Amino acid sequence: MLNSYKSERGVHAPERCSLPGLRAGALTFGMVLLASAELSRAALPAEPFWNSRTDQQREASVSLQLPPGIQIMPTELEGPVFADEKGMTLYIWPQQQLRNGNLGDRRNSGVSTCGDTIYNETSGLMSPYPPGFLLPDLDKRRGCDQLWKPKLAPADARPVGKWTVIKRKNGESQWAYEGLPLYTSDRDRKPGDVLGGTKSMIVGEQGAARFPIGPPSDVPPELEVAPIRTGHLLITSKGYSVYSSDADGPNQSNCTAECLRDWAPVTAPQLAKRHGEWSIVDRAPGIRQWAFRGKPLYTYRLEKRTRSMTGSDNPGWHNVFTQRAHLPPSEFTIQDSRIGQVLADANGKTIYLYHCNDDALDQQSCDHPESPQQYRLAICGNFDAKVCQETFPYVKARPGATADSALWSVIDIDPATGTRARQGESGAISVWAYRDRPVYTYGEDEKPGDANGDNYGEFNGARNGFKAFWLRDDFRDNVMGISLKDVMGR
Repeated sequence: MLNSYKSERGVHAPERCSLPGLRAGALTFGMVLLASAELSRAALPAEPFWNSRTDQQREASVSLQLPPGIQIMPTELEGPVFADEKGMTLYIWPQQQLRNGNLGDRRNSGVSTCGDTIYNETSGLMSPYPPGFLLPDLDKRRGCDQLWKPKLAPADARPVGKWTVIKRKNGESQWAYEGLPLYTSDRDRKPGDVLGGTKSMIVGEQGAARFPIGPPSDVPPELEVAPIRTGHLLITSKGYSVYSSDADGPNQSNCTAECLRDWAPVTAPQLAKRHGEWSIVDRAPGIRQWAFRGKPLYTYRLEKRTRSMTGSDNPGWHNVFTQRAHLPPSEFTIQDSRIGQVLADANGKTIYLYHCNDDALDQQSCDHPESPQQYRLAICGNFDAKVCQETFPYVKARPGATADSALWSVIDIDPATGTRARQGESGAISVWAYRDRPVYTYGEDEKPGDANGDNYGEFNGARNGFKAFWLRDDFRDNVMGISLKDVMGR
């Protein structure tokens, strides 16, 4: 199968990427970039994307009945999630439509499709290639239930609210929430980790992925929460972004007359009641407006796209988040690109994330340094690790570097294999990782803001490839993606 990747790489992946043009004059160009980066390094702004570590505002959730041994954990990116008694995040594997069939757990079927079978061939459901190709690293491959341990329930467990119990093939009981079996991930190492999956960036053609699951957000029925890469964006039930104004006072709207031509108050029903962080502004007799944390809420009348940030281009106006992630590494920068804003390294080079799901019937992820690296090597270097290091170089970390955000860490990588290096291993390099996965730049990005490596790989980089670390993209929904609600059809 992997040998077949070569035929689909197309214009995105040259046979070998020696990049001679980039080497010529690189020293002079690099010095200019470093000089400009020094100016932005200390000024990486929290607004409009992040909060500082000192800001501990977290999204509130609806109160639910919980079975014994289940708790709710606050997390930086995913908001409140369900966790087991040890604080380990719980995930679902909802059935998802692939190119040639469906995979995952079917809601209310009473069955878990994640079992102990160790698959050694591709299914053909996701990939355009026929089924039957041998998978890599078969000697190391584990069954689905080893990577995704079922959240077992006591033999005498009874349904509680939205929580039900299913029977596994071996007779053990397993908890399910809203009809979907629950699992923990072997990627998570400590309480509060959410490394097995995310709701914050769902891209098309990614395969049948797993998602963390938690209680509903405590927002009025007229509003929803859209999980994006920098936090939980507040939107209307129709998907349009919600904004606040610096000109308003606490629970006081100063948007009148001409202001109302461009901005529409988010109205509250007559029977709506104040609760938690939600209050109501009486604009006029019979006209009520929602306020969140004391800030009256609006939509931007000129906005044509859902889940957008164009309203925040107006001075004094801000997108509203129920919670935001903390700041990334301080040496990183924000760059304007041809189609949005991207996170970039200290030299202004766009940062890329690698996405990968294999095509077996249990859809194991292959985007982690502890996963088989053949997929990535095939895409970025025709199986040559040296070419990969030129095409998509790792973002190296300075000694002792840290970030405010727990989503960012420094890990040691063996660049010859792409796997995590042992402590003190010769040739290992320290690189920045996002959610425990290395991040990269692209060798053919020549200046700050270039994003030529975006959508590089199979299915526009979603199935096996690279995508730019978009912070804002109001033009083609690259960063906003689709929601878990879209995936699940509810």
